[in-house]
Amino acid sequence: MSRLNVPSPDDVPDGTKRILDNIGAQFGFVPNMFATLASNPTVLEAVTTLQSTSGRLLDAKTRHTLALAVSQVNGCDYCLAIHTYVSSELGGMSGDDIDLARAGSSIDPKRAAVARFAQQVVTSRGQVSDADLAAVRGAGYTDPQILAIVTVAVQVLLTNFINNVNQTDIDIPAVGPSGTPG
Repeated sequence: MSRLNVPSPDDVPDGTKRILDNIGAQFGFVPNMFATLASNPTVLEAVTTLQSTSGRLLDAKTRHTLALAVSQVNGCDYCLAIHTYVSSELGGMSGDDIDLARAGSSIDPKRAAVARFAQQVVTSRGQVSDADLAAVRGAGYTDPQILAIVTVAVQVLLTNFINNVNQTDIDIPAVGPSGTPG
């Protein structure tokens, strides 16, 4: 059961209702994470703005791969469920590629390098080695793209931490250990 309070729709300011309505239009419902964030409209705005801005940094499959890899390392069941759903239903990723992303890899060698690098960024708390940087550069990523990878990883960390603190109730199909429906 979620540990933080979710405001009733009547207690949500109009501007926050518009943000939730936009999210609902994307998903067909308002996921519990966003409903919880509505209790602090500034946090909801910060998270959704960061997500929107991060959406311009890398291609969608690379962002999905990053989100799955980072959420797996952080043990965020809620984020794994939502990113698996978005990756498969909206992002066109196969079940195999979703499983590989969670394991820090991909069917695409360039995305595999991103997944490994993102997991290393998280587990080392950003203290990556020269070899880690050389590997992601060797896969074809430039320094500005590496900055984008770190930014997306941190954006995913933010929602991982929020959902892990809250123990957000999973309101989308949960995933098992390998990314299969739980």
